[in-house]
Amino acid sequence: MQNRITALFGIRYPIIQGGMIWNSGWELASAVSNHGGLGLIGSGSMYPHILEEHIQKCKKATQKPFGVNLPLIYPQVNDHIDIIIKEGIKIVFSSAGNPAKWTPLFKEHGIKVVHVVANTKFAIKSEESGVDAIVAEGFEAGGHNGREETTTMCLVPLVKKVTTLPLIAAGGIGSGRAMAAAMALGADGVQVGSRFAASKESSGHTRFKERIIESKDGDTMLTLKELIPVRLLHNGFFEKVQQAYTRGASKEELQELLGRGRAKKGMFEGDLEEGELEIGQISALFDSIDSVEDIMKSFVSEYNTAISELQSTTL
Repeated sequence: MQNRITALFGIRYPIIQGGMIWNSGWELASAVSNHGGLGLIGSGSMYPHILEEHIQKCKKATQKPFGVNLPLIYPQVNDHIDIIIKEGIKIVFSSAGNPAKWTPLFKEHGIKVVHVVANTKFAIKSEESGVDAIVAEGFEAGGHNGREETTTMCLVPLVKKVTTLPLIAAGGIGSGRAMAAAMALGADGVQVGSRFAASKESSGHTRFKERIIESKDGDTMLTLKELIPVRLLHNGFFEKVQQAYTRGASKEELQELLGRGRAKKGMFEGDLEEGELEIGQISALFDSIDSVEDIMKSFVSEYNTAISELQSTTL
């Protein structure tokens, strides 16, 4: 397939792997790129020297384009940006902040910039800031999410209506059929997180991956809106959060309960009770931990089948 997204990034398929904290290291990013998509290193869980190491390893593992996901609220974002520029990264997916602050600098260095949004207001601001494409991430997505709770099926056409930029759909995209649906809504490509979190190449802990594929519908919920909204699998920590809400806990009490290192404890270290287990609603669809190669093949096959079925059906 050739379209605006494949042309923008120089990739075969308009499939972008989400830059998930504690899951999206160089092994996952390089594997996705090697199999025709766009791999992203998730810098949000990396100290600057670790990000530099992952970039250098990814360069050795693939000759294909790859990028870095950069949460703009990261405490050492300046150091990350210096490394991105020094290492010659040409694609940055930014999130959780104002793209207008850094996009001009990236553009000066020939870096393509894509910003992640959860509403039309920030889609418009992103285009005004000069980004090259937009990710519209719906309420179904795992990890940190928008407060509006707008689903992907509603958000994609809404954003499509207010921007002329290439548009990438995210949230609930766990199969080739979901990809076909997103493209039918007006997206030029898709960003896939949860499915790749449950891949063999993901840097997430094996116990976390197993919990993902054991999950059922209704096993995740968006919570902690007073801090930064995050979608979590139900576990011991999640229940403590719910109990805190029941007793009317303040924002400060919720922050104290969250503490530091919860996401690392859950996703990277495999503490399934006391850690944050960030994953999307679509995780209920998965029943195996597969290689990136098999996931990409499945996406392409399912997409083509879905498109063929739709073309043979007329009203």
